[in-house]
Amino acid sequence: MNSDRIKGTIDEAAGLAKRKAGEYTGSTKLEVEGMVQQVKGKVESAWGKAKEAVHDANEEAEIKHKTRTEVDLERATQEDNAGNK
Repeated sequence: MNSDRIKGTIDEAAGLAKRKAGEYTGSTKLEVEGMVQQVKGKVESAWGKAKEAVHDANEEAEIKHKTRTEVDLERATQEDNAGNK
């Protein structure tokens, strides 16, 4: 979990608490502030998830590229050795 997701989760929880406090006290202003903070938290969390997905995809691509390179190198070595016999 990255810092964006953590911050998003914290903002969501704080926003929910603020919204509920506004509901209980009858403060529309506090309620709206809580809703805004919750939405902000959801956006931050979604951004963090997207960043993690891109990071994971890059790592997977690097592994596949490395594996493919190793296979190609081994095949070329075998073909070269077979040609020298």
